[in-house]
Amino acid sequence: MKNYRITVNGVAYEVAVEELGADEVTAAPAAAAKPAAKAAPAKKAPKKAPAGGAGSVQINAPMPGKILAVKANEGTAVSKGDVVLILEAMKMENEICAPQDGTIASIEVSVGDMVESGNVLATMN
Repeated sequence: MKNYRITVNGVAYEVAVEELGADEVTAAPAAAAKPAAKAAPAKKAPKKAPAGGAGSVQINAPMPGKILAVKANEGTAVSKGDVVLILEAMKMENEICAPQDGTIASIEVSVGDMVESGNVLATMN
């Protein structure tokens, strides 16, 4: 991953670029650039101890952002594509959906938490 600073109409943006192989496909939308002048150092989400009933399937954050809503609780049965969380990134609300049918084993974040790309948001069985 390479980091660049790009200036557009006098506003500096910091962007990270990752080269993908020809056989890689990404389903997550690309993270939008953020202004460098206003960007504060990103706070990492507080790491919680793994829940005793943590599931085998992890639902990870596709981009950095803020948790706006938790739509499913622990023990809730979900189908593939059901909305589990709402993640705000660059003033856009992104639905974080269940990758498969199952039961929510643990929710690892709370409303208002700031998360980084790849952080575990929830686990499923």
